[in-house]
Amino acid sequence: MTKTEFDTIIIGAGPAGMMAAVASCSYGFSTLLIEKNKRLGKKLAGTGGGRCNVTNSGSLDDLMAGIPGNGRFLYSVFSQFDNHDIINFFEDSGVPLKEEDHGRMFPTTDKSLTIIQALENKIRELGGRILTQTEIVSVKKQDTTFILKSAEQTFSCQKLIVTTGGKSYPSTGSTGFGYEIARHFKMTVTPLEAAESPLLTDFPHKALQGISLDDVTLTYGKHKITHDLLFTHFGLSGPVAQRLSSFVSGGEVVQLDLLPKSTTQELENLLDQEREKSVKNALKPLLPERLSDFLAQGFPEKVKQLTAQEKKSLIQKIKTLPIKVTGKMSLAKSFVTKGGINLKQINPKTLESKTVPGLHFAGEVLDINAHTGGFNITAALCTGWVAGSPHY
Repeated sequence: MTKTEFDTIIIGAGPAGMMAAVASCSYGFSTLLIEKNKRLGKKLAGTGGGRCNVTNSGSLDDLMAGIPGNGRFLYSVFSQFDNHDIINFFEDSGVPLKEEDHGRMFPTTDKSLTIIQALENKIRELGGRILTQTEIVSVKKQDTTFILKSAEQTFSCQKLIVTTGGKSYPSTGSTGFGYEIARHFKMTVTPLEAAESPLLTDFPHKALQGISLDDVTLTYGKHKITHDLLFTHFGLSGPVAQRLSSFVSGGEVVQLDLLPKSTTQELENLLDQEREKSVKNALKPLLPERLSDFLAQGFPEKVKQLTAQEKKSLIQKIKTLPIKVTGKMSLAKSFVTKGGINLKQINPKTLESKTVPGLHFAGEVLDINAHTGGFNITAALCTGWVAGSPHY
Protein backbone atom coordinates (compact mmCIF):
# COMPACT_ATOMS: atom_id res chain seq x y z
CA MET A 1 0.00 0.00 0.00
CA THR A 2 1.27 3.47 -0.86
CA LYS A 3 2.44 5.47 2.13
CA THR A 4 0.09 8.36 2.89
CA GLU A 5 1.32 9.57 6.30
CA PHE A 6 4.31 11.92 6.41
CA ASP A 7 6.04 14.29 8.81
CA THR A 8 5.99 17.04 6.16
CA ILE A 9 3.88 17.52 3.06
CA ILE A 10 4.57 20.32 0.58
CA ILE A 11 1.98 21.43 -1.97
CA GLY A 12 3.48 22.91 -5.14
CA ALA A 13 6.81 22.00 -6.73
CA GLY A 14 8.16 25.35 -7.86
CA PRO A 15 11.51 26.60 -6.52
CA ALA A 16 10.13 27.23 -3.01
CA GLY A 17 8.49 23.81 -2.80
CA MET A 18 11.48 21.91 -4.13
CA MET A 19 13.89 23.69 -1.77
CA ALA A 20 11.49 23.15 1.17
CA ALA A 21 11.54 19.43 0.35
CA VAL A 22 15.36 19.40 0.21
CA ALA A 23 15.56 21.10 3.63
CA SER A 24 12.94 18.85 5.23
CA CYS A 25 14.58 15.66 3.91
CA SER A 26 18.05 16.79 4.90
CA TYR A 27 16.86 17.03 8.52
CA GLY A 28 15.56 13.46 8.33
CA PHE A 29 11.81 14.11 8.14
CA SER A 30 9.65 11.85 6.00
CA THR A 31 8.65 14.26 3.24
CA LEU A 32 6.16 14.28 0.37
CA LEU A 33 6.20 16.91 -2.39
CA ILE A 34 2.93 17.07 -4.32
CA GLU A 35 2.68 18.71 -7.76
CA LYS A 36 -0.37 18.82 -10.03
CA ASN A 37 1.63 19.23 -13.25
CA LYS A 38 3.36 16.37 -15.01
CA ARG A 39 6.80 17.79 -14.18
CA LEU A 40 8.33 19.83 -11.41
CA GLY A 41 9.20 23.50 -11.83
CA LYS A 42 6.97 24.32 -14.81
CA LYS A 43 7.13 28.11 -14.29
CA LEU A 44 10.83 27.91 -13.38
CA ALA A 45 11.48 26.18 -16.71
CA GLY A 46 10.47 29.35 -18.55
CA THR A 47 12.37 31.89 -16.45
CA GLY A 48 15.32 33.83 -17.79
CA GLY A 49 14.28 32.95 -21.33
CA GLY A 50 14.49 29.25 -20.48
CA ARG A 51 17.99 29.70 -19.04
CA CYS A 52 16.85 30.18 -15.41
CA ASN A 53 18.22 33.26 -13.70
CA VAL A 54 18.51 31.30 -10.46
CA THR A 55 19.78 34.04 -8.12
CA ASN A 56 21.68 37.30 -7.91
CA SER A 57 25.24 37.64 -6.62
CA GLY A 58 24.64 40.96 -4.85
CA SER A 59 25.04 42.00 -1.21
CA LEU A 60 22.20 41.97 1.33
CA ASP A 61 21.56 45.64 0.45
CA ASP A 62 21.34 44.68 -3.24
CA LEU A 63 18.83 41.95 -2.37
CA MET A 64 16.70 44.39 -0.40
CA ALA A 65 16.78 46.90 -3.28
CA GLY A 66 15.71 44.08 -5.63
CA ILE A 67 12.73 43.14 -3.46
CA PRO A 68 10.58 46.29 -3.23
CA GLY A 69 7.49 44.41 -2.02
CA ASN A 70 8.02 43.72 1.71
CA GLY A 71 11.67 42.70 1.33
CA ARG A 72 12.41 43.74 4.93
CA PHE A 73 10.32 40.79 6.12
CA LEU A 74 13.06 38.54 4.69
CA TYR A 75 15.94 39.78 6.92
CA SER A 76 15.47 36.81 9.26
CA VAL A 77 15.14 34.39 6.33
CA PHE A 78 18.35 35.67 4.70
CA SER A 79 20.22 35.37 8.02
CA GLN A 80 19.48 31.61 7.81
CA PHE A 81 19.82 30.99 4.07
CA ASP A 82 20.71 33.59 1.44
CA ASN A 83 21.76 34.01 -2.20
CA HIS A 84 25.33 32.85 -1.45
CA ASP A 85 23.92 29.67 0.11
CA ILE A 86 21.93 29.14 -3.10
CA ILE A 87 25.13 29.46 -5.17
CA ASN A 88 26.94 27.02 -2.84
CA PHE A 89 24.02 24.58 -2.91
CA PHE A 90 24.12 24.31 -6.72
CA GLU A 91 27.93 24.21 -6.90
CA ASP A 92 27.91 21.38 -4.32
CA SER A 93 25.22 19.60 -6.38
CA GLY A 94 27.50 19.65 -9.43
CA VAL A 95 25.76 22.60 -11.11
CA PRO A 96 28.28 25.43 -11.58
CA LEU A 97 26.80 28.91 -12.06
CA LYS A 98 28.12 31.90 -14.02
CA GLU A 99 27.57 35.61 -13.46
CA GLU A 100 26.20 37.97 -16.11
CA ASP A 101 25.33 41.69 -16.07
CA HIS A 102 23.56 43.18 -13.03
CA GLY A 103 24.74 40.25 -10.86
CA ARG A 104 22.42 37.75 -12.54
CA MET A 105 23.47 34.12 -11.96
CA PHE A 106 22.72 31.36 -14.50
CA PRO A 107 23.69 27.69 -14.76
CA THR A 108 26.69 27.36 -17.09
CA THR A 109 24.55 25.00 -19.21
CA ASP A 110 22.13 27.91 -19.93
CA LYS A 111 19.27 25.47 -19.29
CA SER A 112 16.55 25.77 -16.63
CA LEU A 113 16.25 21.99 -16.68
CA THR A 114 19.71 21.71 -15.07
CA ILE A 115 18.43 23.62 -12.01
CA ILE A 116 15.16 21.68 -11.80
CA GLN A 117 16.95 18.31 -12.14
CA ALA A 118 19.51 19.23 -9.46
CA LEU A 119 16.70 19.98 -6.97
CA GLU A 120 14.70 16.89 -7.95
CA ASN A 121 17.77 14.62 -7.72
CA LYS A 122 18.65 16.01 -4.28
CA ILE A 123 15.12 15.33 -2.97
CA ARG A 124 15.22 11.73 -4.23
CA GLU A 125 18.79 11.20 -3.00
CA LEU A 126 17.71 12.32 0.50
CA GLY A 127 14.75 9.91 0.48
CA GLY A 128 11.95 12.36 -0.23
CA ARG A 129 8.83 11.27 -2.11
CA ILE A 130 7.57 13.18 -5.16
CA LEU A 131 4.04 12.82 -6.47
CA THR A 132 3.17 14.53 -9.77
CA GLN A 133 -0.16 14.87 -11.61
CA THR A 134 -1.88 15.03 -8.24
CA GLU A 135 -4.12 17.96 -7.40
CA ILE A 136 -5.04 18.56 -3.77
CA VAL A 137 -8.66 19.68 -3.55
CA SER A 138 -9.13 20.13 0.20
CA VAL A 139 -7.04 20.70 3.31
CA LYS A 140 -8.36 20.34 6.87
CA LYS A 141 -6.81 20.04 10.31
CA GLN A 142 -7.82 17.53 12.99
CA ASP A 143 -6.08 18.18 16.32
CA THR A 144 -2.39 18.41 15.29
CA THR A 145 -2.77 16.55 11.97
CA PHE A 146 -3.40 18.04 8.53
CA ILE A 147 -5.63 15.95 6.24
CA LEU A 148 -5.17 16.53 2.50
CA LYS A 149 -7.44 15.09 -0.16
CA SER A 150 -6.95 14.63 -3.88
CA ALA A 151 -9.55 13.05 -6.17
CA GLU A 152 -8.17 9.56 -5.41
CA GLN A 153 -6.22 9.71 -2.16
CA THR A 154 -6.05 11.08 1.36
CA PHE A 155 -2.74 12.13 2.93
CA SER A 156 -1.82 13.26 6.41
CA CYS A 157 1.08 15.19 7.99
CA GLN A 158 2.10 17.16 11.07
CA LYS A 159 3.71 19.96 9.09
CA LEU A 160 2.17 21.40 5.93
CA ILE A 161 4.09 23.79 3.67
CA VAL A 162 2.11 25.70 1.05
CA THR A 163 4.23 26.73 -1.96
CA THR A 164 1.55 27.02 -4.63
CA GLY A 165 2.83 30.26 -6.20
CA GLY A 166 0.87 33.40 -7.00
CA LYS A 167 -1.82 34.08 -9.55
CA SER A 168 0.44 35.10 -12.46
CA TYR A 169 0.90 32.81 -15.49
CA PRO A 170 -2.04 30.46 -14.72
CA SER A 171 -0.94 28.25 -17.63
CA THR A 172 1.89 27.04 -15.36
CA GLY A 173 -0.61 25.94 -12.74
CA SER A 174 -0.69 29.06 -10.52
CA THR A 175 -4.40 29.12 -9.75
CA GLY A 176 -4.25 30.76 -6.33
CA PHE A 177 -5.13 27.56 -4.41
CA GLY A 178 -2.70 28.54 -1.65
CA TYR A 179 -4.81 31.62 -0.91
CA GLU A 180 -7.87 29.36 -0.55
CA ILE A 181 -6.00 27.26 2.04
CA ALA A 182 -5.10 30.42 3.96
CA ARG A 183 -8.70 31.66 3.86
CA HIS A 184 -9.97 28.27 5.01
CA PHE A 185 -7.83 28.71 8.13
CA LYS A 186 -9.21 32.27 8.63
CA MET A 187 -6.00 33.96 7.45
CA THR A 188 -6.18 37.05 5.26
CA VAL A 189 -4.83 37.63 1.76
CA THR A 190 -3.84 41.13 0.63
CA PRO A 191 -5.24 42.36 -2.73
CA LEU A 192 -3.63 40.67 -5.73
CA GLU A 193 -2.38 42.58 -8.76
CA ALA A 194 0.19 42.26 -11.51
CA ALA A 195 3.80 43.21 -10.76
CA GLU A 196 6.86 42.94 -13.01
CA SER A 197 4.39 43.52 -15.79
CA PRO A 198 5.01 44.94 -19.27
CA LEU A 199 3.46 48.43 -19.70
CA LEU A 200 0.76 49.27 -22.24
CA THR A 201 1.32 52.75 -23.71
CA ASP A 202 -0.21 55.17 -26.23
CA PHE A 203 3.16 55.36 -27.99
CA PRO A 204 3.66 54.88 -31.78
CA HIS A 205 4.44 51.20 -31.36
CA LYS A 206 4.81 50.16 -34.99
CA ALA A 207 7.72 52.50 -35.71
CA LEU A 208 9.79 51.24 -32.77
CA GLN A 209 8.57 47.66 -32.26
CA GLY A 210 11.45 45.25 -31.61
CA ILE A 211 14.08 47.87 -30.72
CA SER A 212 15.96 46.99 -27.55
CA LEU A 213 18.16 49.38 -25.57
CA ASP A 214 20.64 48.73 -22.77
CA ASP A 215 20.53 50.74 -19.54
CA VAL A 216 17.99 53.46 -20.24
CA THR A 217 16.27 55.32 -17.38
CA LEU A 218 12.52 55.34 -16.83
CA THR A 219 11.19 57.84 -14.28
CA TYR A 220 7.81 58.28 -12.62
CA GLY A 221 7.72 60.70 -9.69
CA LYS A 222 10.36 59.66 -7.17
CA HIS A 223 10.81 56.28 -8.85
CA LYS A 224 13.82 56.24 -11.16
CA ILE A 225 14.91 52.94 -12.68
CA THR A 226 17.83 52.22 -15.01
CA HIS A 227 17.90 48.91 -16.88
CA ASP A 228 17.27 47.39 -20.31
CA LEU A 229 14.18 48.23 -22.38
CA LEU A 230 12.31 46.58 -25.25
CA PHE A 231 9.79 48.46 -27.42
CA THR A 232 6.91 46.09 -28.27
CA HIS A 233 3.72 46.12 -30.34
CA PHE A 234 1.75 47.11 -27.21
CA GLY A 235 4.20 49.39 -25.38
CA LEU A 236 7.26 48.84 -23.20
CA SER A 237 8.77 45.63 -21.86
CA GLY A 238 12.13 44.52 -20.47
CA PRO A 239 13.36 44.89 -16.87
CA VAL A 240 13.12 48.71 -16.72
CA ALA A 241 9.40 48.70 -17.66
CA GLN A 242 8.61 45.65 -15.51
CA ARG A 243 10.24 47.22 -12.46
CA LEU A 244 8.37 50.48 -12.87
CA SER A 245 5.09 48.57 -13.22
CA SER A 246 4.89 48.20 -9.43
CA PHE A 247 4.35 51.97 -9.17
CA VAL A 248 1.93 52.71 -12.03
CA SER A 249 -1.48 51.37 -12.99
CA GLY A 250 -2.58 53.41 -16.04
CA GLY A 251 -3.08 57.09 -16.82
CA GLU A 252 0.39 58.17 -15.66
CA VAL A 253 3.00 59.84 -17.86
CA VAL A 254 6.48 58.38 -17.42
CA GLN A 255 9.69 59.90 -18.74
CA LEU A 256 12.26 57.97 -20.72
CA ASP A 257 15.91 59.00 -20.82
CA LEU A 258 17.33 57.22 -23.87
CA LEU A 259 20.93 58.23 -23.07
CA PRO A 260 21.30 58.50 -19.27
CA LYS A 261 25.10 58.44 -19.53
CA SER A 262 25.16 61.58 -21.73
CA THR A 263 24.47 65.00 -20.22
CA THR A 264 22.42 67.65 -21.99
CA GLN A 265 25.62 69.63 -22.51
CA GLU A 266 27.41 66.64 -24.09
CA LEU A 267 24.53 66.14 -26.53
CA GLU A 268 24.58 69.83 -27.41
CA ASN A 269 28.33 69.64 -28.09
CA LEU A 270 27.81 66.57 -30.28
CA LEU A 271 25.17 68.33 -32.38
CA ASP A 272 27.49 71.34 -32.78
CA GLN A 273 30.26 69.03 -34.04
CA GLU A 274 27.90 67.34 -36.51
CA ARG A 275 26.41 70.55 -37.96
CA GLU A 276 26.79 69.43 -41.58
CA LYS A 277 24.99 66.09 -41.07
CA SER A 278 21.28 65.37 -41.15
CA VAL A 279 19.71 65.16 -37.68
CA LYS A 280 19.06 61.43 -38.00
CA ASN A 281 22.63 60.69 -39.11
CA ALA A 282 24.02 62.78 -36.25
CA LEU A 283 22.11 60.58 -33.78
CA LYS A 284 22.91 57.21 -35.40
CA PRO A 285 26.22 56.59 -33.56
CA LEU A 286 24.29 56.90 -30.27
CA LEU A 287 20.96 55.20 -31.01
CA PRO A 288 19.49 52.52 -33.29
CA GLU A 289 18.64 53.75 -36.79
CA ARG A 290 14.84 53.48 -36.51
CA LEU A 291 14.91 55.32 -33.21
CA SER A 292 17.09 58.08 -34.72
CA ASP A 293 14.60 58.40 -37.61
CA PHE A 294 11.73 58.61 -35.13
CA LEU A 295 13.41 61.30 -33.01
CA ALA A 296 14.32 63.38 -36.09
CA GLN A 297 10.67 63.62 -37.19
CA GLY A 298 9.25 67.13 -37.00
CA PHE A 299 12.66 68.83 -37.12
CA PRO A 300 14.52 70.44 -40.07
CA GLU A 301 16.57 67.91 -41.98
CA LYS A 302 20.06 69.29 -41.21
CA VAL A 303 21.52 69.94 -37.78
CA LYS A 304 22.71 73.39 -38.91
CA GLN A 305 19.10 74.34 -39.75
CA LEU A 306 17.97 73.83 -36.13
CA THR A 307 17.13 76.96 -34.18
CA ALA A 308 18.40 77.14 -30.57
CA GLN A 309 14.90 76.26 -29.37
CA GLU A 310 14.60 73.29 -31.76
CA LYS A 311 17.98 71.97 -30.64
CA LYS A 312 16.82 72.21 -27.02
CA SER A 313 13.55 70.39 -27.89
CA LEU A 314 15.44 67.59 -29.65
CA ILE A 315 17.74 67.06 -26.66
CA GLN A 316 14.71 67.13 -24.35
CA LYS A 317 13.07 64.46 -26.50
CA ILE A 318 16.17 62.25 -26.03
CA LYS A 319 16.51 62.92 -22.29
CA THR A 320 12.89 63.18 -21.10
CA LEU A 321 10.68 61.53 -23.70
CA PRO A 322 7.13 61.57 -22.22
CA ILE A 323 5.20 58.32 -22.62
CA LYS A 324 1.64 57.86 -21.40
CA VAL A 325 0.97 54.53 -19.66
CA THR A 326 -2.51 53.29 -20.52
CA GLY A 327 -2.38 50.13 -18.39
CA LYS A 328 -0.46 46.98 -17.51
CA MET A 329 -0.52 43.44 -18.83
CA SER A 330 -3.03 41.27 -16.97
CA LEU A 331 -1.99 38.98 -14.12
CA ALA A 332 -2.20 36.11 -16.58
CA LYS A 333 0.62 37.63 -18.64
CA SER A 334 2.69 39.13 -15.83
CA PHE A 335 5.75 37.60 -14.23
CA VAL A 336 4.94 38.21 -10.59
CA THR A 337 1.91 38.54 -8.32
CA LYS A 338 1.90 41.55 -6.00
CA GLY A 339 -0.04 40.74 -2.82
CA GLY A 340 -0.58 37.40 -1.11
CA ILE A 341 -0.70 35.86 2.38
CA ASN A 342 -0.70 38.74 4.86
CA LEU A 343 2.76 38.80 6.47
CA LYS A 344 1.38 40.05 9.79
CA GLN A 345 0.09 36.51 10.29
CA ILE A 346 3.42 34.82 9.54
CA ASN A 347 6.37 34.30 11.89
CA PRO A 348 9.35 35.78 9.96
CA LYS A 349 11.84 33.35 11.58
CA THR A 350 9.98 30.14 10.72
CA LEU A 351 7.39 31.18 8.07
CA GLU A 352 4.78 29.40 10.19
CA SER A 353 1.27 30.77 10.57
CA LYS A 354 0.91 32.61 13.89
CA THR A 355 -2.61 31.19 14.29
CA VAL A 356 -2.33 27.66 12.82
CA PRO A 357 0.59 25.67 14.30
CA GLY A 358 2.34 23.48 11.72
CA LEU A 359 1.10 25.47 8.71
CA HIS A 360 3.92 27.16 6.77
CA PHE A 361 3.99 29.28 3.60
CA ALA A 362 6.91 30.01 1.25
CA GLY A 363 7.57 31.54 -2.15
CA GLU A 364 5.27 33.71 -4.19
CA VAL A 365 2.13 32.79 -2.25
CA LEU A 366 3.42 35.24 0.41
CA ASP A 367 2.86 38.98 0.06
CA ILE A 368 6.40 39.55 -1.22
CA ASN A 369 7.28 40.68 -4.72
CA ALA A 370 10.65 41.28 -6.29
CA HIS A 371 12.23 42.50 -9.50
CA THR A 372 13.30 40.17 -12.28
CA GLY A 373 17.06 39.57 -12.27
CA GLY A 374 17.09 36.56 -9.96
CA PHE A 375 15.41 38.23 -6.98
CA ASN A 376 12.05 36.41 -7.08
CA ILE A 377 13.69 33.01 -7.36
CA THR A 378 16.10 33.95 -4.54
CA ALA A 379 13.14 34.84 -2.30
CA ALA A 380 11.42 31.56 -3.27
CA LEU A 381 14.44 29.30 -2.68
CA CYS A 382 15.40 30.98 0.61
CA THR A 383 11.87 31.00 2.07
CA GLY A 384 11.53 27.38 0.90
CA TRP A 385 14.65 26.35 2.80
CA VAL A 386 13.56 28.14 5.99
CA ALA A 387 9.99 26.76 5.84
CA GLY A 388 11.34 23.23 5.35
CA SER A 389 13.87 23.45 8.20
CA PRO A 390 12.99 22.68 11.83
CA HIS A 391 13.16 25.51 14.39
CA TYR A 392 13.54 24.20 17.90
